[in-house]
Amino acid sequence: MFNFLDHYDVLGAFWTTVQLAVLSAIGSLIWGTVLAAMRVGPVPVMRGFGTAYVNIVRNIPLTVIILFTSLGLNQTLGVSLGASDFDTINFRLAVLGLTAYTAAFVCEALRSGINTVPVGQAEAARALGLNFTQVLTLVVLPQAFRSVMGPLTNVLIALTKNTTVAAAIGVAEAALLMKKMIENEAQLLLISAVIGFGFVCLVLPAGLILGWVGKKVAVKR
Repeated sequence: MFNFLDHYDVLGAFWTTVQLAVLSAIGSLIWGTVLAAMRVGPVPVMRGFGTAYVNIVRNIPLTVIILFTSLGLNQTLGVSLGASDFDTINFRLAVLGLTAYTAAFVCEALRSGINTVPVGQAEAARALGLNFTQVLTLVVLPQAFRSVMGPLTNVLIALTKNTTVAAAIGVAEAALLMKKMIENEAQLLLISAVIGFGFVCLVLPAGLILGWVGKKVAVKR
């Protein structure tokens, strides 16, 4: 029944999906944290930039952002992100697009966590002589991350599923392989079941592990 799978590199496609998800998650957590710091910072220009970025990017479809990285950045402006071959360029552009999109949601999740930290703690830290950056990194952000593990888990799970959009620019991940398999094989239900099961195997353990971590590090108030 599943003999047709021998002609396709299913594991390789899902490995590409994992790489997309992990690299984009790291990038979006870093950029999202910077955006959250901007949005709660004392500099009006930075607050304005963070607010504008989040509100604009969240309301643009991910497909449009991914296509822009390929058609706009690469083909129009010549941005290659240090790569020379077509596949590597598209992979890196997909990571860039996923990072830029997901960071907006990470920012909002983290900002909600920052709002849960009692104001008195920040005031006490400032009274000890700490500047804004020290208060944010040493006092506020550690508690904020611990309080939003649940929302961040949902964002990262959504990111894993959103990697399928990278197929739009030719990244050889699971969704692109599924498209090729459906075009070549008369096994629509079986192919869908295989790809769906693969994503369940990726997302379910990650959700369980991150949920367990969230419970362990949750802030008790």
